[in-house]
Amino acid sequence: MSFRMKSRVLKKAGAMHLADICVYEGLDIITNKVSAQEQRMCQHHMISFVDPLVTNYTVVDFRNKATALIEDIFARDKIPIVVGGTNYYIEALLWKVLVSTKPQEVDTEKVTDRKVELEKEDGHALHKRLSQVDPEMAAKLHPHDKRKVARSLQVFEETGISHSEFLHRQHSEEGGGPLGGPLKFPNLCILWLHADQTGAPTPVGCKQDRSYIVINAGLESAVRPQTRDDEHSSGGIQGPIFKVLDERLDKRVDDMLAAGLLDELRDFHRRYNQKKVAEDSQDYQHGIFQSIGFKEFHEYLVTEGKCTPETSNQLLKKGIESLKQVTKRYARKQNRWVKNRFLNRPGPSVPPVYGLEVSDVSKWEESVLEPALEIVQSFIQGHKPVAAPVKTPCNEMENKRSYHMCDLCDRIIIGDREWAAHIKSKSHLHQLKKRRRLDSDAVTAIENQSISPDCDKELKEKGSPEQNEKEVKSRV
Repeated sequence: MSFRMKSRVLKKAGAMHLADICVYEGLDIITNKVSAQEQRMCQHHMISFVDPLVTNYTVVDFRNKATALIEDIFARDKIPIVVGGTNYYIEALLWKVLVSTKPQEVDTEKVTDRKVELEKEDGHALHKRLSQVDPEMAAKLHPHDKRKVARSLQVFEETGISHSEFLHRQHSEEGGGPLGGPLKFPNLCILWLHADQTGAPTPVGCKQDRSYIVINAGLESAVRPQTRDDEHSSGGIQGPIFKVLDERLDKRVDDMLAAGLLDELRDFHRRYNQKKVAEDSQDYQHGIFQSIGFKEFHEYLVTEGKCTPETSNQLLKKGIESLKQVTKRYARKQNRWVKNRFLNRPGPSVPPVYGLEVSDVSKWEESVLEPALEIVQSFIQGHKPVAAPVKTPCNEMENKRSYHMCDLCDRIIIGDREWAAHIKSKSHLHQLKKRRRLDSDAVTAIENQSISPDCDKELKEKGSPEQNEKEVKSRV
């Protein structure tokens, strides 16, 4: 579907610039890289240029290279079209939200990233260290969120300035807001292709499959698609509201298998991962090895040829099912990101988001292609599109980084919404019911206690019954 749309946009918009996390060589099927047919249409960038053994290629590296390419395309009077990738990378490309520390070498032999080294340490120890140098940031991060804690420590260690101070400087810039600095491009448009999951009219701001982003600086712009789903993130996958999308995602995995996914995984494992597994040094948290679809088949790959066909087949089925589950979970996560960081983004630098309905593929031309081309053409010509952008209510009062400590459950909760959900959760209500029962039993025992002469004498020495009862209750 996107192929036809891109071909029409290219005639009106110019050059295509593909910006995705598919920067690593290999695993073309599992990372869903742009097809050879699409690459023949025009020059593509940011695809398969990083060695698979590199594990310290970061979003900062991506942003720097992609930004330089965009500026080069602008300079040639062309329109860069940004397609594919994760929302985090897109946000880093469009807004000033990242903090750059000292330059680092992209090294295949040795990890030079301080953040990776910090992640090897205990999470609670890292969080305690962060609270000493940057208490404001530490209060916003959970001790279990080791990656973010390590990143904040890395910023302080390599710059001498706290991470929170960097963010305050970004927010205070003209055009900045609570989520970061200003937009890097004067005029931005996001085309959001959403799919109705139930057959009923789609509520504004939810249920989508793919999206495109257009950046327009005068006569320059950029466009980008993304896979996403419903805002709900219950790992699971049940419920009629997800039926249409879940079927599409399952079919996507089946299509990957039919396209040769297993052969691709075997070859990549043999060339890049087999030695690491033998040395027990495999890392599924960084680089291309963290791609959805590779680590899910770990057991199958390491035991293939070393176990019975029946066991191997069971592990294969387990890997396929795991891939389908994690794909759905990731889609829901992506949707939450788009809703919170694009649709509900607070502050002045909020670009328009135009929704396009893709539930009925037979109506692709009139429902998606033609409206999208009209919107893009309007931005190119400097006109306001006829279509109205998506509007969703934004809760300005909600604090996504507030710190809450539940003494009852002995848990740290970050965020107002998460705290509200926690105090209504079954586990919290169970602990609350248990505590109330213990309190009630203790009070009843005090009230029913028969006071003997010896006990009465002891109470007189210690104080009145009322005082003792208050003391017991306070201890409870």
